[in-house]
Amino acid sequence: MTGRLVALFRRMGLPERLLAVLLLVVLIEFAANSFVFERVDSFMLRRDDAERIAENLVLARRTLEHADLDERTDVARVLSTERFQLQWSAPEGRRRSALGLSNLRAQVIETGPELAMADLEIHLEELPGKGNIGGSFRLSDNSLVRFHTHANAAWKLTVGRIVSLVLPMLLLFALAWVLVRQTLKPLRNLIGATRHLGSGPPRPVPERGPDELRELIRALNEMQERIHQSLVDRTQTMLAIGHDLKTPLARMRLRLDDESVDPEVREGLSHDIEEMRMLLDSIQAYVDSDGRSIPPERIDIAVMAETLVDTAADHGADATYSGISNLEVKVRPVPIRRALSNLIENALHYGGNARVSVRRDGGAVEIVVDDDGPGIPDDRITDALQPFVRLDTARARDTAGMGLGLPIVRKAVRTENGTLDLRNRPEGGLRATIRLPLEPA
Repeated sequence: MTGRLVALFRRMGLPERLLAVLLLVVLIEFAANSFVFERVDSFMLRRDDAERIAENLVLARRTLEHADLDERTDVARVLSTERFQLQWSAPEGRRRSALGLSNLRAQVIETGPELAMADLEIHLEELPGKGNIGGSFRLSDNSLVRFHTHANAAWKLTVGRIVSLVLPMLLLFALAWVLVRQTLKPLRNLIGATRHLGSGPPRPVPERGPDELRELIRALNEMQERIHQSLVDRTQTMLAIGHDLKTPLARMRLRLDDESVDPEVREGLSHDIEEMRMLLDSIQAYVDSDGRSIPPERIDIAVMAETLVDTAADHGADATYSGISNLEVKVRPVPIRRALSNLIENALHYGGNARVSVRRDGGAVEIVVDDDGPGIPDDRITDALQPFVRLDTARARDTAGMGLGLPIVRKAVRTENGTLDLRNRPEGGLRATIRLPLEPA
């Protein structure tokens, strides 16, 4: 039975859940008030306390009956004590409290029988002030005398009354908190899933929560599948195009070996073919730069960076290395090597030199590539990280490639949960900084 109720609650929409919570609070408040009213109705004091109240009321009634009308207010004040206060008023109607102490009234009348003719009324004070038990009686001229007194045993009833008022509110807060958390839990999973859209295989979110949220999760899961399939199709298409175009390029290069081709024409066509091959290689590298299908390996990133610098220096480039001699990280070697190679090549081509340093910074490795070139205008740095963007106003026009060098770097670094930062150096030139976590996230 309990399992069915839980399953029914889980299937409810958010409005139905709120209505169910409110209904439950009303039922609990009704049960608590019924319990308090039953206790109030059957409440009785110890005999000595009941006798004290009866004696005070009998004395007050007799005294006020014999006092003149204009003196009764002062007489009531004189008869009042700290624990038993009286107030006389002219004939008027009175509102009887819902928290009437019928058993206590009978107990007091049993001690002072003459109070039975005084229309005695005793009730529990809703908000204790002058006392926790109050009431009233009438004199022979129908004037009204109200009284308030303290009874230690009555505090339990007062506390119960306050609890009956506060408990439903606390319960409402508790249930609302639980409801909101249960409702937001699938939403938090949904938010987490949106952060991975387009960055790998789809991660279906379990369809839980109200019907409205289930429909949203179902739509997101379907969207993940569509985006992933679109990316796969795009990748396969780009790779297929690149592969197919390399075949005619190879045939064109073979035809240039014909001696009948003018040497000057041959040189120009060879240059164009080589540039087209580099463009295709750039596209293929960008499409396949995340390398998610490649498992991470533990490599020495310092040795890799120093090796790339030495290779560039062996070809006559102005490239230097500084920093630690070894530092192991767990990354995908091919994309990271391609990223470091792109940064070094960019620095050499645009800046004329490359200064590479590797250091450990807390729980991460920091790889810095500096050059002394013109840098990138600050308002174009974001554009430089976008694919197929060429910053011709800041860079040379004879640059081979399609503006994919830095996007390839950023894509490879993000795959390893790292960051790429580009900024102009105050003394001139560009600084590219890669930060990679030493332990994979």
